[in-house]
Amino acid sequence: MKYDFDTPVDRRGTDSIKWDVKDGELPMWVADMDFVTAPSIIDAMRERLEHGIFGYSGIPDDWYRAYIQWWKQRHGFEMDKEWLIFCTGVIPAISSAVRKLTTPNENVVIQTPVYNVFFNCILNNGCRVLENPLRYAEDHTYFIDFEDLEKKLSDPQTTLMILCNPHNPTGRIWSREELSRIGDLAYKHHVTVISDEIHCDITIPGKSYIPFASVSENCRKVSITCISPTKCFNIAGIKTAAVSVPDPVLRHKMWRALNTDEVAEPNTFAVVAAVAAFDKGGEWLDALCSYIAQNRQLVSDYVAREIPGVHVVQGEATYLLWIDVSRVPGSSKQIAKSIREKTGLFITAGSIYGQSGDHFLRMNIACPRQVVSDGMTRLRQGIMRCLQD
Repeated sequence: MKYDFDTPVDRRGTDSIKWDVKDGELPMWVADMDFVTAPSIIDAMRERLEHGIFGYSGIPDDWYRAYIQWWKQRHGFEMDKEWLIFCTGVIPAISSAVRKLTTPNENVVIQTPVYNVFFNCILNNGCRVLENPLRYAEDHTYFIDFEDLEKKLSDPQTTLMILCNPHNPTGRIWSREELSRIGDLAYKHHVTVISDEIHCDITIPGKSYIPFASVSENCRKVSITCISPTKCFNIAGIKTAAVSVPDPVLRHKMWRALNTDEVAEPNTFAVVAAVAAFDKGGEWLDALCSYIAQNRQLVSDYVAREIPGVHVVQGEATYLLWIDVSRVPGSSKQIAKSIREKTGLFITAGSIYGQSGDHFLRMNIACPRQVVSDGMTRLRQGIMRCLQD
């Protein structure tokens, strides 16, 4: 293998949020990979470091070109340069958008179970969370309840929707038809859609996501898309992202929002890392996706074979597994706590992603295979203890 994803890297003592745990515990929770990033990124950052001067940085043409070229080649969608605005992260961009595009007490629609920080972005800015719960079918797949979605979007108090594309934590890649219907409903009811597409490049081999703004004219008109190399290249600490806004009126509002909140200026390495990732990191990313897909299959097979009453939802994207523990006694919070106390495995209770996430657990499998195997053993031990208690 050209790239080494098998060798564990000791992250203790590096101020890692993920690894700030007790000795003997195994953290498989926050969306932070345990792989060294692509060599091209390290080389580019090393070269910039050796320059020795770290003053204020601007946004060069190469940054725009790298984003445009990547989305055109990888996802068949060509963005214009003027659509793109630098920001320090997807979540700062979403929070800025909520502050700028709403007034207090308005509704923001989210499709639960969904990334828990969306709740914070809404509530901390004085708005109401309006849930459009995803439907969970008997075959362990998720789909959108469009009747309920239109009801929520048609409320005069609803001004924003946050779309997670691909979806975290279920791993769904929304189809062109589903995205088109969302865009049509949002346009009909004058709702802006913030599409969080940070997980878009971690997909199972042979499967690609569809950018929301690429689907139709209506999607383009209502869209604010948040994109970044940080998740798929494991460089979250570099604080680098982009907001793509085709509509000039919305774009100006987002430009004002990001600059007002002072999240539109890059640190020394933010541009360098992003350009290196998009220009030279494609081969590494393809190898990574293949490795994660193998981890996903390993876990699914193990759970089906060894852990009765538990099922892994078959996602198509992200390195996060959504695990159905509805047949295990107790809430997801109780189950996750019990597993951690009895085995040291730290995974996330599904209830933090909304009420419909209860009876699920979320597990991060972006780690060396031997770590995944250790996690599976601990998961089985923890679940069996829960079933016995």
